[in-house]
Amino acid sequence: MRNHIARRIGYGLLTLLGVNLTVFALFFYVNPPDRMAEQMLGERHATPERIASWKQRHGYDLPRLFNPGERFPGCVTRTVFWTKSMPLFVFRFGASDHDGTTIGATLRERIPYSLALTVPMFVGSMAVQIVLAMLLAFRRGTWLDRGGLVACVFLMSVSMLFYIVGGQYLFAIRWKWAPVSGFDSAFPHALRFLILPIAIGIVGGIGAGTRFYRTVFLEEIHKDYIRTARAKGLGEGAVLFRHALRNALLPILTHVVVAIPFLIAGNLLLENFFGIPGLGSFLIDAIMRQDFAALRAMVFLGAVLYVVSLILVDIAYTWADPRVRFA
Repeated sequence: MRNHIARRIGYGLLTLLGVNLTVFALFFYVNPPDRMAEQMLGERHATPERIASWKQRHGYDLPRLFNPGERFPGCVTRTVFWTKSMPLFVFRFGASDHDGTTIGATLRERIPYSLALTVPMFVGSMAVQIVLAMLLAFRRGTWLDRGGLVACVFLMSVSMLFYIVGGQYLFAIRWKWAPVSGFDSAFPHALRFLILPIAIGIVGGIGAGTRFYRTVFLEEIHKDYIRTARAKGLGEGAVLFRHALRNALLPILTHVVVAIPFLIAGNLLLENFFGIPGLGSFLIDAIMRQDFAALRAMVFLGAVLYVVSLILVDIAYTWADPRVRFA
C-alpha cells in the first residue's frame, strides 16, 4: 500500500510538472509577454516604451527558459519560468497582473465562501440522488421507475442557466423569498444568501446523479448476496442500505472524491450570478480582466486538487473494500 501511494505521488508530481510546462507554453509562447502587455495596456496606449515598462514591472522582461547572459545557476534561475512557474509548486502564486494584489491571500480569503456554497450543495445532492436512485432501482420496470427516468432525462436536458435565471425570477424577484444576489459574510445573515443557490445546485444535478447511481445499484441488487439477504428474511430497507449501498461504495467514492476540486474551486455560474465572492467568481473576474497571473494560479491549483483527489480515491478503495490491496 505504501509503495503504491508513493508511486502515485510520484506520478502526480510528474503530472503537475507537465501541467506547469503546458500552461507556461500557452501563456509565454502562444501568448508572449509583448502581447500580454498590449492586451493590458490597450492598443492605443501600447507604445514600445510602455510595453517595456510593463514587462519590467511584472517580471516578464527576463528570458523565458534559459538566460545566456548569466552563469549557472543564474542561467536557469534568472528566467521567466523559474520566477513565475516554479514557485507554484510551493503555492507561491505571486501578484496579480491587474492590480498587484497578492494572489495567495486572495485565494485564502475566497475559499471559505466557495466552501459555504459547494459543501452543503454537494452533501444535499448526494443524499437526494442516492435515495432517489435506490428507490428507482428497487422499483425497476414500474411506472415509478419509468417516470423517474423521464424526469431525470428532462432535468439533464435543461441548462443550469435556466435553473438560475428561473429560480431568481420566481423565488427572489416575484415571491421575494430570497435575495437576488449579494453576500454577507456574517454567519446568521449569510444563510439567506446561500439557500437559493444551494437549492438550485441540488435541483440542477438531480438528473445526471440519479441516473448514475441508479445504474450502480441495479448492478448490485441482482447479485447473489442480495438474494441471500432477502431469503434470510431481511426487509428491503436493510437490504438496500446495509448491503447494496455498502457494496456500491467503490463507484460512489470515485464519483465523490473526484468532485473535490470542484468543491474547493467553487461553482462558476452560481457564484457569478448570485454575487458570491468565491473562487469561481474570482476565476471569472480574472478572465474578464485578462489577469494572466491569476489564471495560471487557478489552473495549477485545479490540477493539484485533481491529483490529490485521485490519490484519495486509491486510499478510499482500501477502506471501502478490504479485498482491495496494493503491493
